[in-house]
This record gives sequence, structure tokens and C-alpha cells, in this order.
Amino acid sequence: MATSGSQKDKSPSQLIDERIKELDDWRGQTLSRLRALVKEADPEVVEEWKWRGVPTWYHDGILFTGETYKSVVKMTFANGAALKDPSGLFNSSLEGNVRRAIDFHEGEKLNEKALKALFRAAVALNESKAKK
Repeated sequence: MATSGSQKDKSPSQLIDERIKELDDWRGQTLSRLRALVKEADPEVVEEWKWRGVPTWYHDGILFTGETYKSVVKMTFANGAALKDPSGLFNSSLEGNVRRAIDFHEGEKLNEKALKALFRAAVALNESKAKK
């Protein structure tokens, strides 16, 4: 990722802004919309920039990452296997014992209501673990 100035001088939110702008296609639009939904679902969410360029959201621990690839935007939920998914959003990394992911492809419509419910469930799970 080409950025102006040092990445060390920028906040995680600024780096995520740059990633979205750099993508300049459906992936940037999708990541931007997912980010907005996360903030609507949890105004206290904390954005981080991990593993050399992966947007990551935290609330009492890691919630999920927002990875971008050539043909997919992937949200990997750190504790997705422990979450109820009545809308069937999880469609990737289903074989693991801990993580679950959602792959978004070009042209797909986001189920915003179900996504926000899943985001809130991830926050509630982290909060319950933090209280122990």
C-alpha cells in the first residue's frame, strides 16, 4: 500500500481511510459500508491496523478483521463459531472451531440488519468474556 508520509504517524482510522480510497472500486465501497455498519452497531468500537495492513475492530478484545482480496472482501470474526447466525451470513472458514468469516463478492447486496445484529452479538460475547 502506497501512503504519503509514514504509517507510524497515522492513526488506524486514517490508514483504513487510505485503504478504502486506494481500492477505488467495489471492494473499497464494500469495506466502507461495512465499517459504517460496525460503527452504527457499536459506537464504542475501536479501529486498529494489524498484521501489516489489516483493518481490525475491537471491543473488549478482537471482534473481526476486514480483509480485501482481488475478488472478495472478507470479514473474519475472531469468535464466530460461538455466535448464533440465524440469517446464515457466515459462508467461509466454517470448518474451524473458533473463527467464522463472511465473504462478500462484487454485486452482492448487504443484509445490513442481519450484519448489525451479528456485530452486536460479537460485542456482547466479548463483553461477557471480559466480565469473567
